[in-house]
Amino acid sequence: MRLSTKGRYAVMAMADLAGNAAGPQLGESRPVALADIAARQDISLSYLEQLFAKLRRGGLVTSVRGPGGGYRLSRPSGELRIADIILAVDEPISTTRCKTGGSKGCTKTGARCVTHDLWEELGQQIHVFLSSVSLADVVERRVLGRAKPCNDSGFADAVADVVAAE
Repeated sequence: MRLSTKGRYAVMAMADLAGNAAGPQLGESRPVALADIAARQDISLSYLEQLFAKLRRGGLVTSVRGPGGGYRLSRPSGELRIADIILAVDEPISTTRCKTGGSKGCTKTGARCVTHDLWEELGQQIHVFLSSVSLADVVERRVLGRAKPCNDSGFADAVADVVAAE
């Protein structure tokens, strides 16, 4: 799987923005300067400016000009999905060598490799997961434990039978 720096940094910056935008009154948000996010997250200011231009075009943030200006979330952090942030900065998560949606495969002959469907499904599962996680979930540290391990007793029984036979 490839999740680029652009996607990771966009999520980091948005989480920082969500966590630092609270105003003195409940529900109020103040603009946060990109220079402050850059310093806290150790991300280049010019790189953040490029990312936030895309996030603004994607409707995820609004800008406030002038003294005390910066950026605000366009809606509550509970309504912003991590998948939307990554897609807003033009970063589809690629799990195959093939071009997503293309008919040509990744082998020299143009056919799809035998594991193509596995990796494509993994990509879909990642998208489903990132679509289920809100920015508020990240900021409030409610992400761990969301993915449940497979508890297939049939598989466990089969493994036990193999081990017992040895």
